[in-house]
Amino acid sequence: MTKKVITFGEIMLRLAPAGYERFVQAASYGATFGGGEANVAVSLANYGIDAGFVTKLPVHEIGQAAVNSLRQYGVDTSNIVRGGARVGIYYLEKGASQRPSKVIYDRAHSSLAEAAVSDFDWNKIFSGADWFHFTGITPALSDHAAEICLEACKKAKEKGITVSCDLNYRNKLWSKEKAGKVMGKICEYVDVCISNEEDANDVFGIRSEGTKVTSGELNKEGYREVAEKLAERFGFQKVAITLRTSISANDNKWAAMLYENGKCYFSREYLMHIVDRVGGGDSFGAGLIYACLKGYNPEETIHFAVAASCLKHSIEGDFNLVSKEEVEKLAGGDASGRVQR
Repeated sequence: MTKKVITFGEIMLRLAPAGYERFVQAASYGATFGGGEANVAVSLANYGIDAGFVTKLPVHEIGQAAVNSLRQYGVDTSNIVRGGARVGIYYLEKGASQRPSKVIYDRAHSSLAEAAVSDFDWNKIFSGADWFHFTGITPALSDHAAEICLEACKKAKEKGITVSCDLNYRNKLWSKEKAGKVMGKICEYVDVCISNEEDANDVFGIRSEGTKVTSGELNKEGYREVAEKLAERFGFQKVAITLRTSISANDNKWAAMLYENGKCYFSREYLMHIVDRVGGGDSFGAGLIYACLKGYNPEETIHFAVAASCLKHSIEGDFNLVSKEEVEKLAGGDASGRVQR
């Protein structure tokens, strides 16, 4: 029987200059769609999972284009609420070499930010669902969105649905203090936490003394310590921490750790030449969810999730357009990139 996953968040219009052009020099912008939880739903649908995305979008043509962008990959959009004034927008300037990528948000007063708790019937939405996923970006949008998120998590727990959350702290959306207060309440209902050390520190003040995220050095024991503290505070069944070493905007090392039942499992590390890193964390979360639903052991789970995310860094746009077979091949050790004929 196919497993069913529900994700909840905001899908945005993504406007980006061509190639590596800067905002101030661009004469035109490419338009696509993306957003944390929508990205997860697309990945899972590509792996054959019954994936549904829930949000609120305007009834006009841009709102419909956002819905269509999900439908073309097989995502269930039947529980998307229509209404409100606008689709959120984000502008992306791709970094290169030592110049980092830059994101500018234009999402205030979006349909989801101004949605009400009464807009969503979680009893109906969660019918037949096995898993619920959201990120820390969604409750950051507004007090209303945070209230909806909390209500969804409570209802999911009532129904015995596994709840996962990617902390995804965004300092352009809210303060560390507010994030800690709001996410502290929501995380009481979360089973699987996805994070990096920077997010754990920014949201909950949990960090390891021996690790600096900008130094280019990874301290495995430090990440174990962070995972243990997160699990201890909130009772998470699993904590997954991504380990990114930034050599430059174009080249990163990428790995992850899964903490479960007091044990840590580390993936192999990939050296990636990046085409587009936006959505990299979401593709990791989707890989983790898929592996858990399929009953993979912890080592298989973390290898699959990291391989999925590694491949996403080679794909333009927010969505991870790869098959489970492609992920399995890389997770199995074939990282040659040789032409397949």
